[in-house]
Amino acid sequence: MTEQTLTLLTWLIPAGPLLAFFVIVLFTNRSRTLSWLLAWAGVFSALILGWIVALNIAAIDPHHLEEHPTVVASSIYWLPWGDFIDGLWLKMGVAVDPLTAVMLFMVTFTVTMIFIYSVGYHNWGKPLGKILGIPNHLQEEPLLSRFFAYMSLFAGGMLVLVVADNLLLLFVGWEIMGFTSYSLISFWYARDYHIGPDDIPHIPPRAAGIKAFMTTRVADVVMLLGIVFFYFVFGTLNFADALSAESLEQAAHIFGAATLGVMALMLFTGTVGKSAQWPLHVWLPDAMEGPTPVSAVIHAAAMVSAGIYMILRIFPLIAVGMGPEGAPAVGYIIAGIGAFTALMAATIATTQNDVKGVLAYSTISQLGFMVAAVGIGAYVAAAFHLITHGFFKALLFLASGSVIHGMEHGAHEVHDHHTDPQDMRYMGGLRKKMPATFWTFLIGGLALSGLPLVTAGFWSKDEIFADAWHQWVANGDIMALIAFIMLAFAALLTAFYTMRQISLTFLGKPRSPLAENAHESNRFMTTPLVLLAVFAVAVGWGGIPESFPVLGPLINHNFFHHFVGSTIHETMNELYQAGLVDVKIDILPFDFAPLSTSLLVALGGLFLGWWVYGRKPLKSGQQDPLMRPLGPLYTFLNRKWYWDELYQILFIRPSVYFSEVVAYEIIDKGIIDGILHLIARAFFGFGKYVRRFEMAVFGSAVDWVKDQFLAFAKETRQLQTGKIQEYALISTLIACALIIVILLINAGWFTQLF
Repeated sequence: MTEQTLTLLTWLIPAGPLLAFFVIVLFTNRSRTLSWLLAWAGVFSALILGWIVALNIAAIDPHHLEEHPTVVASSIYWLPWGDFIDGLWLKMGVAVDPLTAVMLFMVTFTVTMIFIYSVGYHNWGKPLGKILGIPNHLQEEPLLSRFFAYMSLFAGGMLVLVVADNLLLLFVGWEIMGFTSYSLISFWYARDYHIGPDDIPHIPPRAAGIKAFMTTRVADVVMLLGIVFFYFVFGTLNFADALSAESLEQAAHIFGAATLGVMALMLFTGTVGKSAQWPLHVWLPDAMEGPTPVSAVIHAAAMVSAGIYMILRIFPLIAVGMGPEGAPAVGYIIAGIGAFTALMAATIATTQNDVKGVLAYSTISQLGFMVAAVGIGAYVAAAFHLITHGFFKALLFLASGSVIHGMEHGAHEVHDHHTDPQDMRYMGGLRKKMPATFWTFLIGGLALSGLPLVTAGFWSKDEIFADAWHQWVANGDIMALIAFIMLAFAALLTAFYTMRQISLTFLGKPRSPLAENAHESNRFMTTPLVLLAVFAVAVGWGGIPESFPVLGPLINHNFFHHFVGSTIHETMNELYQAGLVDVKIDILPFDFAPLSTSLLVALGGLFLGWWVYGRKPLKSGQQDPLMRPLGPLYTFLNRKWYWDELYQILFIRPSVYFSEVVAYEIIDKGIIDGILHLIARAFFGFGKYVRRFEMAVFGSAVDWVKDQFLAFAKETRQLQTGKIQEYALISTLIACALIIVILLINAGWFTQLF
């Protein structure tokens, strides 16, 4: 396929979902069926176009890609910049390289599966629900058109971000997703909870949407400043121009590599917010208050994946910032935040009872793996785990939604609307009730745990372990060793809590009437689960290292490493030769230490989870086996390290106090209103005296003059009798008097008199 054709197709990839959004909002919003069909048409067009572009890029020889990684590059003049006479324009455009291609492959497919699933999840074809803004269980969602409009905009925003050739257009897609995530998390805006002492804590969806929006805005402000800094340093926002070896060498020479590290951290702050890394991770678990397809698109296909994609896109900048001439603290901060987030979130997930809550903290933990990999320079490993995670985490979220759907059916059967259908303590025995959901959930769970050799999660996690271990052994990078140890413990806990979740949900006997009466979901929901399960296993086989025993020589081609690595292979080599970075995109030598660690933590965690929860499945009302041995630590973990409570004390309450007392009571009412009232009273008093002056001078004086004129007129009007004879007589007398005066003057009488 020609480059011109690929360019045209790339421009059209986001167009389908974006066009579907506008058509639904403007024309078809009253027809729910037509709306979801249009949404399907938009996302299927993105899938077809995205895969065509991705597969054409994948067919190019890797050696050619290393020399020319950007296959598609097209831009248009968007905004005049500076002196218009000089012809300076800010350009907007699209670009596709191997990293973009694998993202198009994953994002378009997972989003399409989520769209298909959503039709069944919202009970299309069932009797129409009557109440807006709350879940209408086993009834068709009355706001289905609105849901698919927002989902289409969400998908369009993510695809704009993926194909963008510059930071500003990427930020546009970034903010589109910020708005739509708020809208979709708050989709059931009228929903409220009545939480009992033993119930899982929930906040209303509208509060969860605000929490997500405000938390990510904090990071986005810093990221936007980083974008401005980026333009100031490079004079462009285009990735290919700014992040070339020549451009980075020049910027490092003029501004210093440490300055580029500060810029990288400013941009990385956006990832901390968008990809829910500590300390801005608190919004993501509460994002579960939206419908399950929303959870899946946020946690797997888009939103949080966007943050990782962004730091992969600017990886050469990060590498220079933490390189030999930069600041090692840059790498320590990124890797440290990622490793700590991975371990911290994994510990929390071990004690959660919400079936989606476990997966939410699992997402935070797995994103921590990717961030830590970027921090130690493992570019390909981070990208690989991003892709595999997108497939199996979408599968797990959709399967958990299927479980909840089945539990809600059971609640409808027994007329129990008080038991939380998301609480795993009331599940059990669903393996036989929901076989398709069970097997697909099991595949996704094993992929998340990193079941050796078979699942995609094993190969991508093993790549991260191998990179971290190599950095420690070859370069003595102490941060790589720390990250390796922390991520190994996180992986152990991941396998443990995954088996705990599988055991509590599917094994044993039903622990409530809801589970007893649950049933399998419809085909709209189970078909995407099966298709995603295939990729949750097979997509990892494209990244088997050549040096891996038996399988490596058998396959003899690590496609993912060569393909995605070619995106920045030459750039990193040139920067390495210039002494600006200390990592290259090279094939790692095989080492049994990371492999044995990967095998041990995956199999060991699964075995421990089965031993505690699967060997003797819990019975109805039985206490969590971890509660007694962990004691207060269990409560600490179950309450999520008390991060929300801590932020309430440190940030939210002071902010509320400042807004209500300082800003409102003191500044607004006390100072501003006080000054305004003082000015008002001063002007009122001044006006009062001015009024008295006006009344005394202008009012009374004018009235006196008026009265005098009236009196004079009253006297003089007697002269006007209307008798012509009198007028003639008076006129004659006056004329005579004047003649006498004139004669006297002429005679000099007045002169003699004076």
